[in-house]
Amino acid sequence: MSAHCQLTGARPVFGKKISHSHRRTSRRFDPNIQNKRYWLPSEGRHVRLRLSARGIKTVDVIGVEAAVARIRARGERV
Repeated sequence: MSAHCQLTGARPVFGKKISHSHRRTSRRFDPNIQNKRYWLPSEGRHVRLRLSARGIKTVDVIGVEAAVARIRARGERV
């Protein structure tokens, strides 16, 4: 899954693009996914996470330890 946030679970959603003449064609809204590397003090190593912009802000608020715990609780490997 390429466009997928490991923390928030944000995935692409689908909708319609509407032209000036009001013709509708399918399009895909991708989340803003970034690769981010964090230092994980409890394990003494860096972890690389694929996070959305909102996921990065969440890590800033709750901390990397709690974020990794949430990701592992969802069953994803870190």
